[in-house]
Amino acid sequence: MAQTVTALYNKYDSAVSAVDALEAAGIPHSDISIVSNNVDNRYSKDQATHVGADAGKGAGIGAAVGGVGGLLTGLGLLAIPGIGPVVAAGWLVATAAGALTGAVVGGTAGGLVGSLTHAGVPEHDANFYAEGVRRGGTLVTARVDDARVSTAREILQRYTPVDTTGRGAAYRESGWSSFDTNAPAYTAEQLAAERRRYISGGV
Repeated sequence: MAQTVTALYNKYDSAVSAVDALEAAGIPHSDISIVSNNVDNRYSKDQATHVGADAGKGAGIGAAVGGVGGLLTGLGLLAIPGIGPVVAAGWLVATAAGALTGAVVGGTAGGLVGSLTHAGVPEHDANFYAEGVRRGGTLVTARVDDARVSTAREILQRYTPVDTTGRGAAYRESGWSSFDTNAPAYTAEQLAAERRRYISGGV
């Protein structure tokens, strides 16, 4: 039976290291996903993309933007309502893209939250992870069989993921309750401030 293991990272490089380690442990790249906020255009300054000017509508996967092998060679651009443009690759992205273009995932509203819950992530956690990406984080997910769950979790923990309990409490203290697809995407300046806050604060 497959399970989904997930981690949110403050730093994109940490998430990339986690993806590389998952692949090195024998988890196929087809069972791994990465989604990273790209509102500040960090990953496509020299690349042609298909992300629309209005990132809150539709979905378009653009040109590959980097990576040297495995999953990361398939990185592309996608617009997610409530988040804006992200750089992403993997099965979760394909599911979210289908949902954004009109499909319904398992009877649940589409997008990132719907894709996560369909994969077995509790709805409360799925909302947190989507909000974490909205606020500048990078999400890594892996579908693994029962025998590999502990290995996958150990790998994800190795690269200093976000403390979901502490970060979730911080979000709630600011008035957040769940991810809102109608919320405006963060600006590049807001993302920079958010990243500074959490990277320096360690939460």
